[in-house]
Amino acid sequence: MKVRFAPSPTGYIHLGNARTALFNYLLASQKKGQMILRIEDTDVERSKDEYVDALIEDLRWLGLKWQEGPDCGGPNAPYRQSERQAIYEKKLQELIEKGHAYHCFCSEERLNKLKDKQREQGLPPRYDNQCRALSSADVQVKLKEKQPHTIRFKVDGKNLIFKDLIRGEIDFDLNLIGDFVICRTSGVPTFHLTVCVDDGMMGVTHVLRGEDHLPNTPRHILLFKAMGLTVPEFGHFSLLKGPGGEPLSKRLGAMSMREYRSAGWLPESLVNYMALLGWAPGDNRELFDMAGLCDAFSLSRIVKSAAIFDPVKLDWIAGQHMRQLKTDAFIQRAKTYLLENKLVEKSQLEVRQAWYDKALLALHDNITFFGQLKEKLAVFDAPSAYEDIALLREASSQTVLKKLESILSNVLQFSGENYSDIVDQIKKETGIKGKSLFMPIRLALTGACHGPEMKRVADVVGKEEALVRIEKALTQS
Repeated sequence: MKVRFAPSPTGYIHLGNARTALFNYLLASQKKGQMILRIEDTDVERSKDEYVDALIEDLRWLGLKWQEGPDCGGPNAPYRQSERQAIYEKKLQELIEKGHAYHCFCSEERLNKLKDKQREQGLPPRYDNQCRALSSADVQVKLKEKQPHTIRFKVDGKNLIFKDLIRGEIDFDLNLIGDFVICRTSGVPTFHLTVCVDDGMMGVTHVLRGEDHLPNTPRHILLFKAMGLTVPEFGHFSLLKGPGGEPLSKRLGAMSMREYRSAGWLPESLVNYMALLGWAPGDNRELFDMAGLCDAFSLSRIVKSAAIFDPVKLDWIAGQHMRQLKTDAFIQRAKTYLLENKLVEKSQLEVRQAWYDKALLALHDNITFFGQLKEKLAVFDAPSAYEDIALLREASSQTVLKKLESILSNVLQFSGENYSDIVDQIKKETGIKGKSLFMPIRLALTGACHGPEMKRVADVVGKEEALVRIEKALTQS
């Protein structure tokens, strides 16, 4: 088995394309096959090397691997379409010589009028094959005159049937297609030609891609056969949609892989979430690492219905993966993120190592991605304001805080070890319980109504700082 992922480097890779790469990787890994990374950069104006570099970095960051590609070479190099022009020109000439393709000199104006007329008649817009009838002599004259032209592929037959790996048998009416362009007036071959030439010559056996390419499949099968290349098996999965079925966009919370990386998401959590977008393991499992996905993945479990992007589900999966990190690994990765994003200086981490270790540990169960650290670390700073000042001023809150102040003045330390005992003592001596007991303490020490477990807060703040904060809170009345 050999699969490929062939993106266009016209921007940073987004969630949808990353999922395509993941599905291909999982399929190849499970079948012990190979994967090709091919760059479709024939759009010279929009394609940029920086996007190619970022693409490779982001895919590697996700944990994907390939055996052939622009970064690692391989027997079918080059792997950038911009470097394969001579190959495409040769295939174009062969198709013309064998009678499978022809030069079309129809102007854009004529083609537009033809489409408009067909629409008025309720017909699907398609080329009327006018230039098929040109003689070789007429073609040579027009070529010598350097008349603008495209090259079209001849579509013959009534229908084409193929078995989709995901959707089953599909019957296409070829009359709806018409002869299509395989080389533009600029001399640049179209996607239809380049993708078939590359897949055929590189030995791709399975093409797994989004359903937006389904209408292209009959064209591609015809091209493969005309060029004498082996037709791969095709599978088309549903595209990602927003909660209301709308196209996925950044407005709905989806970001590029580069943005997810910058925000400090764990790659393993994104891989886990993307795999579940349109695929299900067949049991109740929702949490996977890459090895588990490679074992469980199967084409038969890819659903035909639209895959809905759910940011709440993503947050839940990300939180689960974050909490699965061992303590040392979590603290180290958190520090690395803080340093790489210049949220803290190396000297600060060294001087306050114990403080940061405690503070980060306190947040282990409270973040879904490391980008939340800056805001959440602030909870351990002395409060400059209080989320619920009214609650802090209530008589019961004042009673709780005064009792806490009294107890702390007579103990050696304030930490997670004795936090529960101290709270129990306040409850016993004041009779106050529930929110009226716990919330004033949290507000006084952090300024917030929600946050890390208070035992963790106590470990970070300590006795002396806690007394200072309690005194300040008591003066808010």
